[in-house]
Amino acid sequence: MSTVKHHLVGCKNLYEYYSAAMFESDAIKVISSESKYTNVSILSGGSMMYIDAVCKGIDDIPTVNDDVRNTMRQRLYDEGLPCLVEELKKLDPEYWNIVDRNNPRRVVHALEIIHQTGQSYSSFRNNIHKKRPFDIVKIGLNMYRGTLYNRINQRVCDMMDNGMLGEAKSVYKYKGVNSLNTVGYKELFEYIEHKISLDEAITKIQSNTREYARKQLTWFKKDISTCWFYPDDKDNIINYINNKRKINTTP
Repeated sequence: MSTVKHHLVGCKNLYEYYSAAMFESDAIKVISSESKYTNVSILSGGSMMYIDAVCKGIDDIPTVNDDVRNTMRQRLYDEGLPCLVEELKKLDPEYWNIVDRNNPRRVVHALEIIHQTGQSYSSFRNNIHKKRPFDIVKIGLNMYRGTLYNRINQRVCDMMDNGMLGEAKSVYKYKGVNSLNTVGYKELFEYIEHKISLDEAITKIQSNTREYARKQLTWFKKDISTCWFYPDDKDNIINYINNKRKINTTP
């Protein structure tokens, strides 16, 4: 980050609401602004829905107001996820049939929209790809599974050595906010609450990170427009990008 200018990193506080739709709008603005100075912008990361929001566009789903969001968050805490899943089944069976029912964020968000608008969440989903005023070249990076898992395990150890536990303790009072419902914080919060040992928390972070990596690969490999390389295959990556740019600029 000290070498290349980054955007939309560290731009929100922990308890500030943010969504894929808001990211889509912000990212498109950045890309348009940067196009005055460069003809290449790099969108990097592994959040699947956020990347799709920029590349394909996202459905125009209403923003949830604070009252509805707080009510649903409290209901999740009081009633538990299975009850909310059953409610979603009654109110929007179409979305219930395809949603990840073990993902509280997806289930709760759908119910938020239903209760705020009085319409099913499915009614706002049209899956129409938006046209972008720029060309998109998708590069996927992968490596041998064993190597990937070893690097994930070591990265977790490095993060712990660099103060991750202290960071988790410093934000524990905000543990209910969506931004902290992520791998790393959740497991350390269990340790802070004396539910598991620190070693168990570290092992769970490693395991859950590996699982997330598997989900990332499954998601991205469905997109046939993504070309895959090993991370150190720099020459072929650059050649591929240059060839794609030639094709896209040919009249």
